[in-house]
Amino acid sequence: MAASTAPLAPPFRSSLSFASCCGRGRAPPPMAVRCSAPSDIDDAPPLLRAAKYTVDRYVKSGMVVGLGSGNASCMAIEYLGQQLRAGTLEDIVGVPTSVMSASEAAKSGIPLNDYQGYSQIDFAFDDADVIEEDTLIAIIGRRKLEGGESIIQEKFVLNAAKRLVFIITENKYKGALDGSVPVLVQSLNWMEAAEEIDDLFLGDAEVWRRPSIGHADPLGGDFPVVTKDGHNVLDVIFTSPIANLAQVAESLDRVDGVVDHGVISKFPCTAVIASESGVSVIENVITNVAGDPAI
Repeated sequence: MAASTAPLAPPFRSSLSFASCCGRGRAPPPMAVRCSAPSDIDDAPPLLRAAKYTVDRYVKSGMVVGLGSGNASCMAIEYLGQQLRAGTLEDIVGVPTSVMSASEAAKSGIPLNDYQGYSQIDFAFDDADVIEEDTLIAIIGRRKLEGGESIIQEKFVLNAAKRLVFIITENKYKGALDGSVPVLVQSLNWMEAAEEIDDLFLGDAEVWRRPSIGHADPLGGDFPVVTKDGHNVLDVIFTSPIANLAQVAESLDRVDGVVDHGVISKFPCTAVIASESGVSVIENVITNVAGDPAI
């Protein structure tokens, strides 16, 4: 099926806007530019087409590849294994972001190494819960963390990559973000961190500790999630649109007791977006003071 280049969002802005995480003061971000997508992708389901495109376009023989977590990443891992078995690609080493991606890679015959063994990774792909238009800043970690999964491990692999691609569906590429940002906090005195975060976003968000089982409530119930790293997970649930995800991340980084969070800000970064009409590719670029793409 021919790939579509119909716009999902304006590729450039003619002027800079300044608004905070919920509408107050922001620095000019990188801009997103639309790139051409191939026209020779097969008639597979949209997300599988995007996964195949990502592997075909960005993975080269001899690479160390970060293997993401989620439905699209599983499809890309399986297809990468097929390419290795066919001899189209050679000498690939996979660095998994989770137990799930390690398991999928093992089943697909991809040689693996532990993420702590690499300070630099040639390329990584991953799913994202949502991506901010223009900046390509993403949120990960909203899904239930299965045994052995770690936002810390996932972010380490993505941040170590020379280049990062998020494989998403078009409904996850948004100008006005909503929903939650997961935050890892030290289990001891977690409530103090939660109260400080609540004060940061007073009126714009609610802060709930994530439960492992049972119904959610602000305290996480009797069985709160404890990650393999020994941390609790707070879900900062925004009730107002997030106008500046980067500022949300910066604010969370300053909170005592916060270990990490699910906001990924990476340059260069690419979004490969699946839709019924084809595959669209968005890349972030640094802008100059006039707001034009820096060449």
